[in-house]
Amino acid sequence: MDNKELQGLVEKISMEYFHKPFRHAASFNPRLRTTGGRYLLKSHNIEINKKYLEELGEKELIGIIKHELCHYHLHLEGKGYRHRDADFKQLLKETDAPRYCTVLPSKAASRPSRRPSRRPSPRYEYVCRECGILYRRQRKVNTNRYVCGRCGGKLVLYKMYAERGRK
Repeated sequence: MDNKELQGLVEKISMEYFHKPFRHAASFNPRLRTTGGRYLLKSHNIEINKKYLEELGEKELIGIIKHELCHYHLHLEGKGYRHRDADFKQLLKETDAPRYCTVLPSKAASRPSRRPSRRPSPRYEYVCRECGILYRRQRKVNTNRYVCGRCGGKLVLYKMYAERGRK
């Protein structure tokens, strides 16, 4: 499928599901990597990730097009077009469009197993002399320069942890 065929498919889906014409450009964008497609607010064009067609087929592509057309038509009508807006969620339901696209098989294979992300443990703890709030920090804080964000009181080094796992 090329850009011309994609344009025709988007126009057809727009009339079939939204009963409104699509009057802008739809094209494949080879630079898209982490998303199935995007709607451009300024130009009103739609860009689609071609890998979704190649790896998951036309059914997934149609779902992505319907999703982007929801953004398109709502934005042009001045309604809530963002993912969090009720208008957007309602239109997704009415047109049976997916809220998120499926992860590409090529990306899923290269993705490491889902293990919990390890947040680095703090090495310094500071306490405010006035209100007693505790601040945990990775880096050392200049207590002559910085004060408590809540009350403006003086910070004092409360605890310093030994460096773990460093060589």
